[in-house]
Amino acid sequence: MKVSYKWLQEYLDLTDIAPNTLAEKMSRTGIEVDDVLLPGNGLKKIVVGKTLAVVDHPDSDHLHVCQVDVGENEPIQIVCGAPNIAADQKVIVALHGARISGNAKIKKGKIRGQVSNGMICSLEELGYTDSVIPKKYADGIFVLPEDAVVGEDIITTLALDDSILDIDITPNRADALSMRGVAHEVSAIYNKKAEFKSYPTSETVDDIKDYIQVSVEDPNDVPAYNIQVIKDVTIQESPLWLQIKLMNAGMRPVNNVVDITNYILLEYGQPLHAFDYDAIGSKKIIVRRAHEKEALKTLDGTDRELSNTDIVITNGIEPIGLAGVMGGFNSEITDKTTNVALEFALFDPLSIRKTGTKFNLRSESSARFEKGINVSTIEEAGNHAAALIHELAGGTIVRGTASEVNFTPENKEVSITLEKINCSLGTSITMDEVIKILDQLGFGHKYTEEKVVVSIPPRRWDIEIEADIVEEVARIYGYDRLPATLPVTASVPGQLTAAQKLVRQTRNYLEAAGLTQNISYVLTTEKKSTAYSQHAAEPIRLAWPMSEDHSTLRMNLISSLLGNASYNVARNNSDICFYEIGKIFIPNENEVLPTELEQVAGVLTGNIVHQGWQTKNVPVDFYHTKGILEEFFTRIGVSDQIEYRPVENIAWMHPGRTAEILLGEEVIGYIGQVHPTTSKEYDLKETYVFEFNLDKVLDAEKEEITQKPIPKYPGTSRDIAILVDEKVSHEQIRQVIEQNAGKNLINIHLFDIYQGEGIQDGSKSMAYSLAFLNPAGTLVDEDVQNAVEKVEKALVDTLQAVIR
Repeated sequence: MKVSYKWLQEYLDLTDIAPNTLAEKMSRTGIEVDDVLLPGNGLKKIVVGKTLAVVDHPDSDHLHVCQVDVGENEPIQIVCGAPNIAADQKVIVALHGARISGNAKIKKGKIRGQVSNGMICSLEELGYTDSVIPKKYADGIFVLPEDAVVGEDIITTLALDDSILDIDITPNRADALSMRGVAHEVSAIYNKKAEFKSYPTSETVDDIKDYIQVSVEDPNDVPAYNIQVIKDVTIQESPLWLQIKLMNAGMRPVNNVVDITNYILLEYGQPLHAFDYDAIGSKKIIVRRAHEKEALKTLDGTDRELSNTDIVITNGIEPIGLAGVMGGFNSEITDKTTNVALEFALFDPLSIRKTGTKFNLRSESSARFEKGINVSTIEEAGNHAAALIHELAGGTIVRGTASEVNFTPENKEVSITLEKINCSLGTSITMDEVIKILDQLGFGHKYTEEKVVVSIPPRRWDIEIEADIVEEVARIYGYDRLPATLPVTASVPGQLTAAQKLVRQTRNYLEAAGLTQNISYVLTTEKKSTAYSQHAAEPIRLAWPMSEDHSTLRMNLISSLLGNASYNVARNNSDICFYEIGKIFIPNENEVLPTELEQVAGVLTGNIVHQGWQTKNVPVDFYHTKGILEEFFTRIGVSDQIEYRPVENIAWMHPGRTAEILLGEEVIGYIGQVHPTTSKEYDLKETYVFEFNLDKVLDAEKEEITQKPIPKYPGTSRDIAILVDEKVSHEQIRQVIEQNAGKNLINIHLFDIYQGEGIQDGSKSMAYSLAFLNPAGTLVDEDVQNAVEKVEKALVDTLQAVIR
């Protein structure tokens, strides 16, 4: 919310408090101020002018030559291209040497042969955004009211010397979504009394019963509903002071009646809606749930199909408004409106949120109804709005209010002891200090020496329990004044757990291997949550997600990595090596909460070696990806327990280039090429991925990594070539060699695989180099030969291999 410092000063004296000081203090007491904006900063030599004469430029079909009075001895000539420029207007004039938005400097010059001594400005050229400029002036200059003083600095005229506090409101402090709420907060912080003017009821005529009646079908949906009628209004532009307040708050002025409803929304936090009374179509308002597939055209011109989860305002027959979210198109205020029906009500927050989410309609009104409003000022806000419509639109208020109210605003009482406050905060605050803080907050109280019963007014509906009172005392007392203490713990400060050490070790290794870390949302779509998961379960969906793209807890990491890879490739970053370490969430039938698993995943696509004067492009393949994991498991100390087993039943993976990762006998993940169909969905070329459970690796028994001295004795090697069935895997051969080569075998290296001419169909030739070393003595050829013969015999007996 954007809070005007000048507007805030209407409620309490801030002459001794600078805007930046106020912002810093508010941030330290619980309401964060993101920034302090200075609308007039950098603007100079911009004044109010009056156009005396406007004629067409002789050499242009869209430019005009204007004689403008700027409060000097003589009028000045300015060439202007605005389509709405006319004689006898009060306008914004940037003089020679002026600075406008963006630090642009205005100079004298000639435009197509005509002298121009400045510029007639639009609001955009003063720094206003398109979203707040009145539509009437969106494509031209801004015309000031007749009472604007010629020659006056525009910074004064448009109150650009204000400071705007950009406040970040958390959901629990929705009371600060109004100027009065912020005034109460500042009053408590600085112990200054906030004064709010009262607005006496304007002169009334007739009786509301002759104009409109109200009926609410379900009081739980609509605890309070009120309508006042103001007749004989004149729809026109709002006065400048009102437009300025709305624009500074980030709202676009529309017309006097609509602007008044927005002004009250900002001041009280009370959403209002103004209907064209004559367009309602009846004298009966019924508030009810919508019927299934009932239709309503909303103010934005969209036809919407309703359901029984939506609360609607009806004329007894058909909907004329979507309660708390948006009004109906056919009953909106237009330039032809003469009679206004003003609604001020309280709606069920949950229903408003459901409707807003369903139709993707987020408005200032619905945001406040969802988070809560001050129920004690509903009628006061409505009466104030009616009085302003009488004052600014010339309307006459019809006597009385058509209402159905089913609750009475009451203070809440919360009891707390002084011991509880001090124990929670680690302080020695006295009861007198606590009472002073409660007085600053405007809370009532009854107290003894040890206990206080706090009476909470309806404007602070966020306070309900003891902890809330402790928080209020702490923030007004000052978080910076609370004593600093260390937690009492038996653990060694700063020591990492085994899981933390493994995660850090994994991250360091993968980055050293050339992969870049990704951190993705744990929330994704339901489709992506299940699409790449090996866990067959229904995903967990949030009850009220912020968006459908982040509605479901993820059951895999691959979907996020593929999306990130696709995003990068689409932006010409085609060589991708990404990894992520994070949790997935698997539903557990026997538990309320899901099972959380720590996973590691990676995605690689493009080239692993780039072309140079000595090298050619080398694309990533299965073996490069597998090599990254093999080295990782070796460094962790579990390589002797890891096995890769071909698998063809993973739908999103290439059936001939995918393997399960086994730790012992348990499958902990998979590695391989993404199925070409899946790659095409992401606009990726040949892509390889892996994902495995890091928790299982943590629990595995690990080989202790030791350092050995450099051997004193030489080693030797022997090559063997065998012919085996093409279905026999390298892993099977490696295990047979390892089990039979004896203790001096130190390495097995596959250096050739051949299928083709000279090899019978269904077979393949595989050649290995076996390295032997005896660290305690020189190897004897006889020992090596015996080991090789033993290996060959085992290969023949076990795998029916043919020694070549």
